[in-house]
Amino acid sequence: MSASSSLREPSYYILAALLDGPMHGYAIIKHAAQASQGRVNLAVGTLYGALDRLAGEGRVSVDREEIVEGRTRRYYRLTDLGRQALIAEASRMQHAAGVVFRRLATPIVGPA
Repeated sequence: MSASSSLREPSYYILAALLDGPMHGYAIIKHAAQASQGRVNLAVGTLYGALDRLAGEGRVSVDREEIVEGRTRRYYRLTDLGRQALIAEASRMQHAAGVVFRRLATPIVGPA
């Protein structure tokens, strides 16, 4: 899959969260919910399925693991390919929004 392929909204917010640096799953869930103003509420299974898929595509990788209260906490980081995919998707959305906003800003001339 290329960096310019369109991203699903949850994947977009997962990658966006990782712009701040490596994060563990719960931090990614919180960041995605906050950044999307509550639109993206990732269930744990959904998050890890998406992270596995994104890792398979080379967009994220495991940064490190640590043991917290007897449980393994895995941290993920954004790869260069993931950063490129995120930038491409943000640019695509910006262009699409611009089409609408330019049309709204341009007065319609013609018969009423």
